[in-house]
Amino acid sequence: MDETHLKKLLRGVKSGAVPVDRAVSQLKDLPFAELGYATLDTHRHLRSGLPEVVFGESKTPEQLVGILEALRKKPSPVIVTRLSEEKAAICLETAPEGVHHREARMFVIRRKVKKLGRVAVVTAGTSDIPIAEEAAITAETLGAPVSRIFDVGVAGIHRLLARRADIASAKAAVVVAGMEGALASAVGGLVGIPIVAVPTSVGYGASFQGLAALLGMLNSCSPNVSVVNIDNGFGAGFYAALIASK
Repeated sequence: MDETHLKKLLRGVKSGAVPVDRAVSQLKDLPFAELGYATLDTHRHLRSGLPEVVFGESKTPEQLVGILEALRKKPSPVIVTRLSEEKAAICLETAPEGVHHREARMFVIRRKVKKLGRVAVVTAGTSDIPIAEEAAITAETLGAPVSRIFDVGVAGIHRLLARRADIASAKAAVVVAGMEGALASAVGGLVGIPIVAVPTSVGYGASFQGLAALLGMLNSCSPNVSVVNIDNGFGAGFYAALIASK
């Protein structure tokens, strides 16, 4: 339940249009919904304006069904990340109003939300797009329009320079790169907005499955760059949307 729905419910009780018992029924699981194997934070959207998100990779199909059945009754957006094709099919069967984003490995039920500022999602290469899509879809579901600017890495930096104005006019940018991760510093040095850098596990042996990019981004000389964990597109999209809400 978000603030808009709570106010509407309380006005209904005040006017007599909503019986007290019905209001109690809607409010009784406001802090959380206890499922035994999961305690869903249904109050998070009211506290922070952003909903709880489900990490689907390690959950059983039965757990996903129960969680989705509980969350889809609420007015907040529903986001499930890191899904296999099989688990995504189960989500669609349980909540056919949702959408499976195959490349991002996400299942989303979109709701009407407050429109936020624009977020730019930038990748160094085409191989980084799946993680970038996770960031982009997360930000879009939370209300931020997204500009996708893909394959503009430093190996051909003229491609990035041609899109500088697009990135600079956004509220925040998510920069996704593997290899040595240099794109985050390059973008940070060209624009004056917050940069959320995402190192990916794309690269050859000495990239150490994204560790080289992570360390490069952590040592960025551009002070407007912050860094999330390797392949954490969701975390970057969520944080960028939070910036764009201010």
